[in-house]
Amino acid sequence: MKAYWWKILAIVLLAYTITAGLLIDVPRLPILNETIRGLFFHVTMWFGMLLMLIVAVVYGVKHLRSGKLEDDDMAVEFTNAAILFGVIGITTGMVWAKFTWGDFWTNDPKLNASAIGLLMYFAYLVLRNSLTDVYQRAKISAVYSIFAFAVFIPLIFILPRLTDSLHPGNGGNPGFNAYDMDSNLRKVFYPAIIGWTLLGAWISTIRVRIRRLERNLEDKLINQ
Repeated sequence: MKAYWWKILAIVLLAYTITAGLLIDVPRLPILNETIRGLFFHVTMWFGMLLMLIVAVVYGVKHLRSGKLEDDDMAVEFTNAAILFGVIGITTGMVWAKFTWGDFWTNDPKLNASAIGLLMYFAYLVLRNSLTDVYQRAKISAVYSIFAFAVFIPLIFILPRLTDSLHPGNGGNPGFNAYDMDSNLRKVFYPAIIGWTLLGAWISTIRVRIRRLERNLEDKLINQ
């Protein structure tokens, strides 16, 4: 039971996030209205994505120091989960944009930067699949992941703030907290971040176990 507590917590938090996120009273802000509920899904998924990318970088550094494939397993699967959350996050953001800006995609610095950031991590997957030697693949992927994350952070958080942007919190446009990030929103927002992050960790650990079972099976077949 002790080993599963965080999985139970993930289920509880996500059930709470979905239920409360769709049913609680939200501030009736101009233009936003009900679409502010996207705060509990779009924004929190991107927070979860960033936390998973940090874990991936940590394990990438550990692999460069140890050379263990087990560290690479963690790095690649946390990156995969982060990419999944990034795609879902940007999709939910597009739905929000349709209702608030009138179009799924605009030529906005924040949106363009987010797309470029995801493309960098798609390139990470292409790079991994292009290499056949497992140790070379792990080492090059770790180096790429570290540099990609170093570019991703200013690309997402700094550059959009230096230009005009429609996106809340950028280009002089205030974020939700400056409007009405009241206690009711916070009661769902912060648990949602934890819940989505735990779900990403859950997915990653399952994928890691599958990856290691496949490698052990291959080693047994080779040694026969």
